[in-house]
Order: sequence, then C-alpha cells, then structure tokens
Amino acid sequence: MSTARSATKPKTRRAPDNDKRERILRAAIKVFARKGFYATRVSEIAKAAGVADGTIYLYFKNKDDVLVSIFDDRITRLLVVLRQEAAACATVEERITRVVELQLGLLEGQRDLAEVVTVNLRQSSKLLKQYAAPLFNEYIELIAGIISEGQSDGALRTDINPKVAARSLWGALDGITLTWAVGGDADPVALRKAAKQLASLFLEGLRAR
Repeated sequence: MSTARSATKPKTRRAPDNDKRERILRAAIKVFARKGFYATRVSEIAKAAGVADGTIYLYFKNKDDVLVSIFDDRITRLLVVLRQEAAACATVEERITRVVELQLGLLEGQRDLAEVVTVNLRQSSKLLKQYAAPLFNEYIELIAGIISEGQSDGALRTDINPKVAARSLWGALDGITLTWAVGGDADPVALRKAAKQLASLFLEGLRAR
C-alpha cells in the first residue's frame, strides 16, 4: 500500500515556488519604496506581483515577514559574496576596498532596494532588534575580522578596536546608500565613485604609520 501511494504521489516542485517567492519580494521592494512600509497593503504587493492576495500568505506570515525577508535574503547574499571576494584578495587594503566596492556596487541601479533596506526597515525598531540585528552583527564580525588580520600583519594601526572600525565603515556605507536612495542624484555610477573615495578615506585613517 505504501509503495502504491509513493508511486502516485506528485513530485514536489520547488523551483516554481522559489520563483514566485522571489517575484513577490521584488514586487514588495517596488511598492514599499513607492508608498512606504506602513502605508502599503498586502493586496497591493499581491497585485504588483501578479498573484492572488492569499498567495502571499503561502510564503510569508504577514507584511512584516515580507520586509524582514527582503533584508534577510539580500544581506545574506551580500555576506556570501563578500566572504568569497575577500578570500581572493591578497592584502587587507584590497579586501577592504573590495568590500566597499561590492556593497555599494551591488545596489547600483537598485535604488528601490536601497531605500527599503535603509529607510523602510528603520520604521520598526522591533523588526530591527529581532531580525536585522543578527545579520548586522554577522556583517560587523566579518569586517572586524578583516581589520584584525590587517593589524596582526602590521598593515593597520593597532590602537583602533576592530569592531569600532567595522561599525564606522558600516555607518559610512549606510549613510552614502541612504542619501543616494532618497536623493535626486541621477548619476548611474554615483555609488561607484563614492566607493573609491570612501575606501581611500577609510584606509588612510587605519593604515599603520
């Protein structure tokens, strides 16, 4: 009996589910950026994604969960790329420069995503504390680790706490992203230019004399 059931049981199709989930997230990014998190209704996200209202709840618990998932998915991807690229760099200067270039470069052309991550997520301190904080801490540990290695190698000054330096870099990157997301700068390579200048400024402050 069990064999017959397993033979007739339909196969699980995960790819279409993942595709639809991603479509909902992309739609939510656009709607959140246009209307703001609190003013957005789930039905508006569903309409933008081209799905029924109830479909949203097959993938997400509520609107808060959609916002958290946007942050989680995108920052998790960023962390994976940062680790891979940093490991391929020969010096700490190259690693830090690459981190800055990647974080700002991956947002280039994605102004809506930048606005959602820097503006909309801040509208809920509860979401920040419960969900964003762990990923933020993971990011800080990654950058602090790079800085600590540079200190051990003698390339960077040792009188600076690596975590303080990492938080400072995050703050600078966040500030540049925020002003770009909500500002009127139409330059498609504005973030790329800012990345070079920020990396140079940051390294000059940290480089061992």
